[in-house]
Amino acid sequence: MKKMKILWIVVVAVIALLVVLWIVFGKKIKILRTSLESFKDENLAYTFQHTPEIQPTKKISKGEEPFRFFKEDNVRLAENFTFNGESCPVGEYIEDTKTTGLLVIQDDTIKYEQYFAGGDEDTLFSSNSMGKSFVSALMGLAVSEGYVESVEDSLGKYIPEFVGTELENIPIKACLQMASGIDFDEDTDMSGFSMRTLMGSPAMKVIAKYGVQEEPYTYRRYLSINTEILGEVIKNATGRSLAEYMEEKIWKKIGMAHDAYWTLSNGTELAMGGLSVSLHDYACFARLYLNEGGYNGEQILPKEWVKDSLDASADYSKPGSNYDAYNAIGYGYQWWVPEGDEGEFMAIGVYGQWIYVNPSNRVIIVKTSADPDFMEKGYELKHVELFRGIAEGIASGEGGKL
Repeated sequence: MKKMKILWIVVVAVIALLVVLWIVFGKKIKILRTSLESFKDENLAYTFQHTPEIQPTKKISKGEEPFRFFKEDNVRLAENFTFNGESCPVGEYIEDTKTTGLLVIQDDTIKYEQYFAGGDEDTLFSSNSMGKSFVSALMGLAVSEGYVESVEDSLGKYIPEFVGTELENIPIKACLQMASGIDFDEDTDMSGFSMRTLMGSPAMKVIAKYGVQEEPYTYRRYLSINTEILGEVIKNATGRSLAEYMEEKIWKKIGMAHDAYWTLSNGTELAMGGLSVSLHDYACFARLYLNEGGYNGEQILPKEWVKDSLDASADYSKPGSNYDAYNAIGYGYQWWVPEGDEGEFMAIGVYGQWIYVNPSNRVIIVKTSADPDFMEKGYELKHVELFRGIAEGIASGEGGKL
């Protein structure tokens, strides 16, 4: 009888413990399970068009006067583009890379717009790491408004968790350029970081423990935690959440036509890539940079910030730096800068999300995808040539009506 009583006490204690764990972690476990299910190959297209329904998010409200691009009938895109000396069919590559939306604009006129896998012009597509370029813009605003004194400031000035650690004296600029030297591997450490933060560990406390592997500005290593750090600097310096700051300073000022949503992690915006935005509004954001930060006669972003953001002249920023496949394209302040003399720049997100801007031809291309093969060798460089082929065809007027 005594053993049975002890057994029941143990059973009740275990049940009580499980109940407490479920109360504390149940919601997070549910989000984790949902996330894992969402990123199965067969679910990607749906996930990237319905993220605000799947994950916790914060709304970014549009303004009252949306900017409208002119609209023409779709032109015929270039039939082929060249990559590594071979001719590649444009239509076939668009299909092969699981494209979900393609928008081509020249001089504020939509030349081509097509959606696949159930989307349309009102669909909000996940940015993934394209969102990093938006964070860069917010940093430019924080600097211009005096919340952040300089990009040369050390991280410890704005992030208390870094004080007394190896990360304290890293300059903000080094994070903007992905040259912070933090001892983190994007391929092997990201899952552990994501798991710890999802289960409640504050992101900055987790990052502070990584330490550094080289001095800032030594090498360019693409680390998404650099952008998380930038987001924390902006939040702490301005006293505003990223979504609130962007709503006031960008979304309601440059004619965004749709509300957007920013995915939350532990109640805080996921700076490394958590936006859901329509293709038209991605293009509006690109247009801001194409026009050197101006909109309707108002300087939204300082011209100098736009210029600095697209500067990949430092040795570690240049295309091919470190002889690293990840660095085949140059890098500015959270913007990718291809090799060439046309001033092109891009935002890129995993699974095939793209904003491409060609100032010489005044062309903006937005391409969203659900491509599980986005890690294929040469994937990014091949897309650059795809976009160049489309842009040159549009600019030359060789595309005919479909």
